[in-house]
Amino acid sequence: MAAAAVPPRPGRAGRSGPVPDTIGWMTADRVLRVGHSPDPDDAFMFYALIRGKVTLPGFGFRDVVEPIEELNRRALGGELEVTALSAHAFARCADRYRILSAGASVGRGYGPLLVARAARSLASLAGRPVALPGELTTAALVARLVLPDAAFVQVRFDEIPAAVLAGRVEAGVIIHEGQLTWQSLGLARLLDFGEWWAGQTGGLPLPLGLDAVRADLGEEAARAMDRALKASIAYAFDHPADAMAYARGFGRGIDEATNDAFVRMYVNQDTRALPPDCLQALDELYRRAAAAGLLAAVPAVRVVDGG
Repeated sequence: MAAAAVPPRPGRAGRSGPVPDTIGWMTADRVLRVGHSPDPDDAFMFYALIRGKVTLPGFGFRDVVEPIEELNRRALGGELEVTALSAHAFARCADRYRILSAGASVGRGYGPLLVARAARSLASLAGRPVALPGELTTAALVARLVLPDAAFVQVRFDEIPAAVLAGRVEAGVIIHEGQLTWQSLGLARLLDFGEWWAGQTGGLPLPLGLDAVRADLGEEAARAMDRALKASIAYAFDHPADAMAYARGFGRGIDEATNDAFVRMYVNQDTRALPPDCLQALDELYRRAAAAGLLAAVPAVRVVDGG
């Protein structure tokens, strides 16, 4: 099976915020539910699949658009055949899913940020409330490695800046577009997790998000899905104006320049196919987390590469 490009067809307008399951490109015998977050980078990657620019013979797609923490929780139960999920969450459902070679969000020297109202030492956060954007996010896992003695609390990712500024928490971990807007909000950056991770690991990238396929689909369908996602990403790179316009509909009110900069941060060459150092980084992340008691065991990292 091979992914194929097809002529444009009418499609839904871009959306922002959580939305219910919605129907995508469904003209085939078998429909795969594809989960992705309502974020510009995911929208850019999945644009061609959801709008029918790329098809997979024998399969159709139903897109399920949910915040990443909800997708993480659904992955624990194996609900969706194909889903975006955090690298942290994958470690907890590696028996159910295989990682697709395509679709990863990787930070090379950059990543989620630890912010506060004013500059302060990391040591000063011991025992103090620090907001996390979801327990199963990779940001939460790295935060526990960085600040093992903090008193973590869960706050919806887009409410963390306000919680920090209001003093409801001493610091917070921000993800998504907050990585670009923190300064304009009047926050002080205490640590960039991507920089910290590179310094701890001799320069390894920080794997944050993955796309995965449920293991029970079988090897042939999994490889075909990887090829389809690769084709969708390639289409977006080849048609950046259309794909970026679609992605902007998911930008939660940020300006066009910030939206486009965020997409380019996390949709790059690493997204086309996971390189060896990203696989090494995944294994290193899981080993460190297990050694710290944050994971019960180091999961097997099985990658499906459709070529």
